Amino acid sequence: MFTFLLVVHVIVAVALVGVILMQRSEGGGLTGGSPTGLMSARGAGNFMTRTTTILASIFILLSIALAALATVNRKPDTIDASLARPATPAPGAAPAQNAPVPLAVPGQSDSAPADKKN
Repeated sequence: MFTFLLVVHVIVAVALVGVILMQRSEGGGLTGGSPTGLMSARGAGNFMTRTTTILASIFILLSIALAALATVNRKPDTIDASLARPATPAPGAAPAQNAPVPLAVPGQSDSAPADKKN
């Protein structure tokens, strides 16, 4: 469904660009007037303006529909833990029970005596 709407969206976008580029650059389509026939200059301007309005409306509605469909059911079913890092203890935390090497406490060094009497 998503792929079908996306293809229709691209076709509408290309058609919209084509219709806009075929219009006259005078801006006469926005001023109104009475249509005197489809193939006259005025009638062709009205036809192109209506076509642009219809294609632009379809383009906007398809954009909203695609955005809504993109948010539905896009979360993964399972969590991939293959790249997960092993948990490390926070600084100053108590060492683990089975740790082969005791963790150093920040601020203490092995060379300085723990009890310093003045």
